[in-house]
Amino acid sequence: MINHNKLKILFALSILAMAFTPQPLFSLATPQAISAEVAAVQKGVVLSLEDCIEIALKNSPTVKKSRYNWQLSKTNVSLAKSAYFPTIGVGAGGYYSNSHTALRDTTNNYYTAEASVSQLIWNFGKTNSRIRMQKFNQIASEFNFDNTVLETIYTVRNNYYGVLAAKAAMDVNRANVQINERNYQRTKAYFDEGIKSKIDLVNAEVYLSDSKVAFVQSEKMYKNAIVRLNNSMYIAYAPEYEIKTTETFNFKRNEIPVNLTKISEKKDLSTLPKEVENATLTSSVEKLNVIENYDFQPFPYTFEEAVDIAIKNRPDLKAYENTLKAMKQSLLYIKREYYPEITGTGSYGYRNTSDTNSYNLGIGIRSSVNILGKKSEIDAGKIQVQIAQNDIELLKQNIYFEVQSAYIDMAQLEKQIPLLAIKVKQTLENLELADGRYFVGIGDYIELQDAKVNYNNAQQAYVEAVYNYNVARAKLEEAIALKPAIKITIEDKN
Repeated sequence: MINHNKLKILFALSILAMAFTPQPLFSLATPQAISAEVAAVQKGVVLSLEDCIEIALKNSPTVKKSRYNWQLSKTNVSLAKSAYFPTIGVGAGGYYSNSHTALRDTTNNYYTAEASVSQLIWNFGKTNSRIRMQKFNQIASEFNFDNTVLETIYTVRNNYYGVLAAKAAMDVNRANVQINERNYQRTKAYFDEGIKSKIDLVNAEVYLSDSKVAFVQSEKMYKNAIVRLNNSMYIAYAPEYEIKTTETFNFKRNEIPVNLTKISEKKDLSTLPKEVENATLTSSVEKLNVIENYDFQPFPYTFEEAVDIAIKNRPDLKAYENTLKAMKQSLLYIKREYYPEITGTGSYGYRNTSDTNSYNLGIGIRSSVNILGKKSEIDAGKIQVQIAQNDIELLKQNIYFEVQSAYIDMAQLEKQIPLLAIKVKQTLENLELADGRYFVGIGDYIELQDAKVNYNNAQQAYVEAVYNYNVARAKLEEAIALKPAIKITIEDKN
């Protein structure tokens, strides 16, 4: 029968051997689970552009994915380094056998224990190449993270400016409705007095209806702009909050309300305005300076300087360059697989039947290569290096043209904005003159309506130019990878 006491001793020895097994220095712990908690927005809070960017960077699944990819690349470096650590094995067993013949019964009852260790001594640089390859991949993944951060920042900035522009356009259209309502009231009063014809009254009604339609459309665009901003910050069910104006997008108010809580609310804009007493005496044009004191600092870099900064800073280009280095190390690793591996081994075994102890130490050299297969792998590795080099050259070309296009857009808009501001003033002056002429009966209704349309269009064009300038400048800053003021590191847990 099996000696149970000996088995207990054998089991304890195996546990003890496992306890003394060295633990790996590089843990393969899984990345932290994605937190269900996200950066939320409190009702009534006032957010700046920087606040919105920070919320987006904390909530963005793409930023989190880039961080997890970097953590995975760190693990791959640890796996490559593990080849230099010894491989330890332990084993134990108990055996019982019984054979019965006509002459006699034979019983065997024994147990064994063994332990072994194997250590790579040298493999002619194969492991070193693999480690360097994984390190370059890790550096590339870090630059990919930086690129994801830049793209997230640009998306938020673009949508933030979109809300400001949509709010400005909606205010312009709201003021246009008010102008047309006042004009309708005045024209109706003239018609009742017999001063103006029926066609003027009908035209006033048509222009009032058109202005209301334009206002409803601008209101829809404003709400969609809010949706895009909330989406870029990954905040569903956002309460009512406000955003601050920026230095290059100034309003009369410093805060702009952002509200989708009444998205189902319906308004009846089809009714004509009620009559106002003494409408015939109302003849002033209300000024609407939606964006006031507009000023901006010119872009501080020339085009040539911007291209140099882009080549120096672009994280996607750096990621490509480190990927090329990794491809070269991968090719070197494949070439070195022709070389053998030198390994040292040691083992100890014990068998209780004859109280036998055995020790073995040895050094071995081995190599196993499919020559044709390895040649094909080398050829494929060379092509991969060439592809990586070609991708870098292509990206450099694309960066140049991307910076060039963004620089042209921004520079042209810098010139347009002051001219459009002058046009707004000129069309306002023309409207005041046309309104005065119509009031005293000199001008006709068509002249007045043309002046109103020109004034409204000039304001819309001005707001659009300011928005386009902000977007173009943000795009240029993204293209040259200017470091943002927002601080985020790849080691952050969130």
